[in-house]
Amino acid sequence: MFQVAALYRFASFDDPAALRQPLFELCAAEGVKGTLLLAREGINGTIAGTEAGIAAVLGHIRALPDCAALDVKYSTAADMPFGRMKVRLKKEIVTMKVPGLDPAREAAPYVDPADWNALVDDPDTVLIDTRNGFEVGYGSFAGAIDPETKSFGDFPDWWRANADRFAGKRVAMFCTGGIRCEKSTAFLRHEGVEDVVHLKGGILAYLEQVPEAESRWHGSCFVFDERVSVGHGLVETGEKD
Repeated sequence: MFQVAALYRFASFDDPAALRQPLFELCAAEGVKGTLLLAREGINGTIAGTEAGIAAVLGHIRALPDCAALDVKYSTAADMPFGRMKVRLKKEIVTMKVPGLDPAREAAPYVDPADWNALVDDPDTVLIDTRNGFEVGYGSFAGAIDPETKSFGDFPDWWRANADRFAGKRVAMFCTGGIRCEKSTAFLRHEGVEDVVHLKGGILAYLEQVPEAESRWHGSCFVFDERVSVGHGLVETGEKD
């Protein structure tokens, strides 16, 4: 059994290139595989390995600037879900192509998974799925709006074309693990939206913490590894429900 860690942190790295090789070498030494993205705005990725190996890598990352509060969501996989380890340098750890955003300081407030159902059920709240259309095809929350984007970079144009539809409503946003909502809620705030929140820890935290009998989630959640998708309790499903 392998431990899988989905992680991210918006931070401030002056020289992300200098962080790459030590991180890669540690992962190789610990037998950890997966993908990590480094940019000036922080770190993002998913890795898998033994519990000890994952702990060593996460300890290293938490020692990086601004990363003590690294966001990590754990699950398990019967087989190693990655073929190799990659540590890549990027302009953004999640690509939106909107200059001037600072999610570390500008992201909207969180809503805990235990409180999320109240928003799903609230007729004055607009629920927006920030994932792409392929991911949404696996599952989503009841009543959520699917922007039908092909990539996260399409979201700003979609919002600007549809913002008038949501005037006077609270906007509640969600994504797989939370990182896209950190950036998309920061974007909405730049666009003048004041009443916007997002799901803390994303869909994965909700599926892990909210009992299936109380859940507003329908289907499974696509994940970016060989497990394909997970369901309630983060149980591997491997296909669309």
